[in-house]
Amino acid sequence: MLRQALQFLSEHKEVAFATSEGHLPKLRMFQIMKQECNVLYFSTSAEKAVYRELKENPNVEIMAYAYNVSVRCSGMVNFNVEENTKRWIYENNPVLPRLYSSYDKLVYFCMPIAEMDYYDLSPTPPLFKHYDLMAGEEGNGFVGERFGKLGSNS
Repeated sequence: MLRQALQFLSEHKEVAFATSEGHLPKLRMFQIMKQECNVLYFSTSAEKAVYRELKENPNVEIMAYAYNVSVRCSGMVNFNVEENTKRWIYENNPVLPRLYSSYDKLVYFCMPIAEMDYYDLSPTPPLFKHYDLMAGEEGNGFVGERFGKLGSNS
């Protein structure tokens, strides 16, 4: 199921991307520029508020959604992206060269996924899997009053 959740992210690159500014949440649409297993890569401009927010607090959460399936991921971003990955992202995204004259006009960051929720509302009962990738643990989540937390005796 973890593989299915990661595959979903690779097929649905437009994500809601949540940061914080002070105590206030900030939500915007972002595109996953590259994915290497459980590491997601993004780019932005150092001129944008999102860059300042990430430098101040690197904890983020993203969500992709399509066809009654959502994948929510959380983690801590870092700006340690290899030069060849930066070039690849710039050269393989049709929008970036339209907006920026060179790959080095952007900042690049990655988010190793720390935790991920896979939620599919299509079946009955719905499917809700929680993955703690840091601890290597998998669990079931609460899917509603009729079913509770699947896989448990509650």
